[in-house]
Amino acid sequence: MADTSLHHNQTSPQSAAPVRARAASLHHVVLLAAMGAVLLVAGPWMFDTYLLNILIKAFFFAIAAITVDILWGYTGYLTFGQSAFFGIGAYAAGLTFTHAGFSASTALLAMGTTLLGCAAVAGLVGWLSFYRGASPFFATVISLVLPIVLTQLLLSGGSFTGSSSGLTGYPTFDGSIEAWYWAAGSLLTVAGVIGWVLVRSDAGRMLLAIRDNEARCTYLGINTSRVKTTLLIAMGVMAGIAGFGYSSFSGVVAPELTGFALGTELIIWVALGGRGTLWGPLASGVLVNVATAYLSSSMPFAWQLILGAAFVVVIVLFPQGLIPLLLQPFGLSRDVARAPLLRERAVTPGAQASGTALRMRGVTKNFGALKVLRGIDFEAQSGELVGLIGPNGAGKTTLMRCMSDGIERSGGTVELCGIDIRQLPPEVCVHLGLGRKFQNANIFESLTVAECLRIAGTRLERPSLLRQNPVLQLPAYALHVLHTTALDHKLTTVARDLSHGEQQALELAMVLALKPRVVLLDEPTAGLTKTERTQIGELLSSLAHQHGLCCLLVEHDLDLVAQISTRIVVLHQGTIVMQGSFQEVVNSPLVKTIYSGDARPQGEHA
Repeated sequence: MADTSLHHNQTSPQSAAPVRARAASLHHVVLLAAMGAVLLVAGPWMFDTYLLNILIKAFFFAIAAITVDILWGYTGYLTFGQSAFFGIGAYAAGLTFTHAGFSASTALLAMGTTLLGCAAVAGLVGWLSFYRGASPFFATVISLVLPIVLTQLLLSGGSFTGSSSGLTGYPTFDGSIEAWYWAAGSLLTVAGVIGWVLVRSDAGRMLLAIRDNEARCTYLGINTSRVKTTLLIAMGVMAGIAGFGYSSFSGVVAPELTGFALGTELIIWVALGGRGTLWGPLASGVLVNVATAYLSSSMPFAWQLILGAAFVVVIVLFPQGLIPLLLQPFGLSRDVARAPLLRERAVTPGAQASGTALRMRGVTKNFGALKVLRGIDFEAQSGELVGLIGPNGAGKTTLMRCMSDGIERSGGTVELCGIDIRQLPPEVCVHLGLGRKFQNANIFESLTVAECLRIAGTRLERPSLLRQNPVLQLPAYALHVLHTTALDHKLTTVARDLSHGEQQALELAMVLALKPRVVLLDEPTAGLTKTERTQIGELLSSLAHQHGLCCLLVEHDLDLVAQISTRIVVLHQGTIVMQGSFQEVVNSPLVKTIYSGDARPQGEHA
């Protein structure tokens, strides 16, 4: 296909303000970064030995806080378990140096143990927490149990682990306080930069998408369990490295470094600094540790009360955290979106193949004794737009769930493009050629229009860990949706700020960005105006008749169904009672009886 790029997104008046805002934001970022560099370099000459000692430890704790923010603030995984990984790194150094002495080889052994131990434990926790169907609450409970179990193991270790007293006085790196300050500060800087690059990249936007709407991610072909497990392993290793540094500097390890209390404190620091801001938790982790060191000795009980009260106040009154409020005058409290260049992605011949695209044989769905679907036999061809109608409760949406998720049906077989989906999850069905639009607009509310569309293209283009791609490639029919609804002029608009009709159109464009062969549409015109319904109807008709997609449409607007459908299927009480042309169906006495509310499925009439 021709390469049709749309340059107006970069030169339109709407984009001028964001460009100026990005320039101002970059200027402020450079200014604050320069101030931080000055503090890091000049710290040993500005602070006394006591404060330097506190800051070094605070830097290591702040790294752990960053990992919590990436997991919780950006991905939505509330975890108490990062203290366990911090403790694994700390004890890897403490145990190795205590029992094997200190040398270059033992230091490498301790670091290797840290990396492998944290990765292995994080992989196990991810496998237990993010299996198919696991709830976020269950994952949080697993993260809470982890530090408790690890602490008990250390307490049961006797003289080997030091039990409740921990390990002290072991040999470690011989460095001055100034060298440790620069080393710890540099490590914190590196961790912050890595986190900043990650969360601003296309892969980082995928984390936000998982946080906003994990179910929609699975129906875009994203294996969210794999993503979260991989991220947990990376953040576990980062926290472990911080623990290794803390133990190597202090020469002391204790079970408290792995405990539930530290895991809770990390969450508090993230909430106080600003969840999902990265720099907020970093600053909060440092400042709270410094304040604790100076105030805990003079007011040990009152200080904990003050910190707890501050946490409650911030959660209630300033849920975005304190640091974003302080950075707001500098224009750093928000990330200004950049409008990408739209470009058409060529559709391969396989996406327009002919033949049977969807086949169902004997499909049933039971909820206990209640039979919702009863032996559904159904086929749909490429290039066909099948209207699925029936009264409320007929089982239309349930039938769509059975088509798109292998675990949903109780019996029978479903084939997508000639492949039996068996018990496969939705993300695998998407890779087989499925696209599903839900009744209510199912989008990522905190992301921009362009970011939503880019997440939808993850199956076709692996997102970068380092940058945002300035070009957004979409199939011709997805671009047509954007042009028809004027969404191509709102690429930098946050999805929650769109009208209802625009959100419906955005979800349709996201589904089409997958380049599907089978498109399931559950009441796509619900709540739209007459003009919007006409636009969507024309778009849906073109998908089947011009682009050769197989479309299954559930719709209560019979006028729309009559205009665009090639065939009508009537579902009633879990069975297909009739199919044919629109005129054949609407003129059928059986269908009239069904909609009057006085009919039973075929085979159950007296």
